[in-house]
Amino acid sequence: MAINLLETIFIYQKTGIITGFFLFIVLMIAFNTHAEEYYIEENFDHLDSWEPLKFKKIKQFTDYSIIIINPNQSVLKIVSIKSASALLFKRKYDVAKWPVIEWRWKIENILENGDASKKSGDDYPVRIYILFEYDPEKAGFFERTKFEAVKLLYGEYPPFAALNYIWANQNHSQKIIPNAYTSMSMMIVSDFGKKHVGEWKTHRVNVVEDYQKAFGENPPEKASLSVMGDSDNTGGAVTAYIDYIRVGK
Repeated sequence: MAINLLETIFIYQKTGIITGFFLFIVLMIAFNTHAEEYYIEENFDHLDSWEPLKFKKIKQFTDYSIIIINPNQSVLKIVSIKSASALLFKRKYDVAKWPVIEWRWKIENILENGDASKKSGDDYPVRIYILFEYDPEKAGFFERTKFEAVKLLYGEYPPFAALNYIWANQNHSQKIIPNAYTSMSMMIVSDFGKKHVGEWKTHRVNVVEDYQKAFGENPPEKASLSVMGDSDNTGGAVTAYIDYIRVGK
């Protein structure tokens, strides 16, 4: 869009027929197009859009902070030392309208005992969660009963399902792995192992398509975004960084 816009302005300038009004209209179209490209464009200048997500049985929490790595770039730093907790983005969104997620991350090390196939190894230097919202109006009787029981206990419904995009500690024969604790949470291996430690890696995925592959059906409409680094099961220590996260079309 940007290249085409600049070429158009250049041509009209050269032919002498561009006007201030025309330029204003073209620039407004470009601005609106960019504004609608992303619903979430998180560059981690601050953490005002996030809230901590802590787990009752976990005593040690992962540390999340904003650091400046050059004059024009801030990133999220995630340090986990025998710990687990997450950051939850405050706004929910419609995954059908905004199905694409793009992010850039890197890690300093892996967890040697990390293994996505085992409860004892269910730790990762970094992961990006998509938490799909439970809809009681679309649930069957037994499913509704189960979720209502959880709500009575904790005060709110748990997520219906989740996709976890992970930097796995080791290679796995499958790209999509059921979580060791629950089959309603699927682990999708985006990166793995030591090969690219210290390197920035960029990913762009379609969560609707990934949900269909993981669960064999269309996802619920509403979802939340979360990030996490954890090392409580393995008892290790790990550091990771996220440069940006974008949710769009």
